[in-house]
Amino acid sequence: MEGEALKNRIEEIRNEKGMLQEELAKALGVSRQTISSLENGRYNPSIGLAYKVAKLFGMAIEDVFIFEEE
Repeated sequence: MEGEALKNRIEEIRNEKGMLQEELAKALGVSRQTISSLENGRYNPSIGLAYKVAKLFGMAIEDVFIFEEE
């Protein structure tokens, strides 16, 4: 997958909704460290977790996660 990047808007959307990382983590059943790693691009979520994030935010997966081919 060289030359491809999965970016996300989790931090931006979470801040818009006034949520802390801890609150988002609890709602998704993951650790705060997982949320931090997602936001910093160090971790790509499973499709299941990506779906849960998008559903929690009331958005489509494509509106939260951006796949870029370089």
